[in-house]
Amino acid sequence: MDKLKVASLFCGCGGTDIGILGGFDFLGKHYASNNMEIVYANDIEKSACDIFEANFGLKPDNRDIRTVKSSELLEFDILTGGFPCQSFSIVAQNPKRLGIKDDKGKLFFEMCRILRDRQPRCFIAENVKGILTANKHEAFSLIIKEFEESGYDVKYTILKAVEFGVPQKRERVIIVGFRKDLKVQFSLPKAVLLSENEYTPLSKCIDHDVPEKYYFSEKAVEGMMRNRASMNKGRAQDTTKPCNTVGAHLAKVSLNSTDPVLFENGRYRRFTPREVARIQSFPETFILSGSDGDQYRALGNAIPPVMFWYVANAVSECLLGEK
Repeated sequence: MDKLKVASLFCGCGGTDIGILGGFDFLGKHYASNNMEIVYANDIEKSACDIFEANFGLKPDNRDIRTVKSSELLEFDILTGGFPCQSFSIVAQNPKRLGIKDDKGKLFFEMCRILRDRQPRCFIAENVKGILTANKHEAFSLIIKEFEESGYDVKYTILKAVEFGVPQKRERVIIVGFRKDLKVQFSLPKAVLLSENEYTPLSKCIDHDVPEKYYFSEKAVEGMMRNRASMNKGRAQDTTKPCNTVGAHLAKVSLNSTDPVLFENGRYRRFTPREVARIQSFPETFILSGSDGDQYRALGNAIPPVMFWYVANAVSECLLGEK
């Protein structure tokens, strides 16, 4: 059986692409191959591209996607893209949510440009939940309209990572489109875990012998705790439950930020990059490289591979069944 060829835009370190390919293990469960292959990847973040190349053996195109001609991409069946989400994120603090008014928010138009020019059989896009309300609810309707006018029947939904076995409370908007002439009947994946008792706890991701550098000093804790009452944002996690969403700036996390931290053996600490990878459902074999800051940023911006596997699996079964 021929594999479906995928062009991956805004690939980052490859969370989307692990899910696309399948054939990996996470916390004792195997996620089968989706009969897909990555033929092109693009991202402007050099450190994320380095991690991607180390894991996939494919060097991403590091150019600004706005400078890449559609004709330069190899033949592909599916276009994927987690177009930059910072402009839509509810937790974005600086700058404020600007949605499609921001240059990063406009990058989804580049995805539509390639769809119009190349007309692949399908596309899969993903973004943060905040995209639904950005620009006073105007941005998302425009995005859907652009995808439809690019020649696609479009469906979308919100997926909760915890309902797919990911040990993290992370929600993403998934948008899937099939070329209109294919007249494909497609259903987005449904939750596989229906009860909170079935959710994967954070404890499965935690190491208990970590370097001292990940712990906050007593002096730092005293200073942060003095402000904690007024800021009211301390996020020490209950390890018997899934973790709160891990962001891209954990290298600068404090007890007064909205980012999750750990409290164990009477001390506060940040997560290690490997723990963040597990929280995001990356397989244990995933290679991390670069500074801690590079790794936090790449992992925090990624979509959980396990959750995306279910989307890719549904698309693969649909398209391969159409052949």
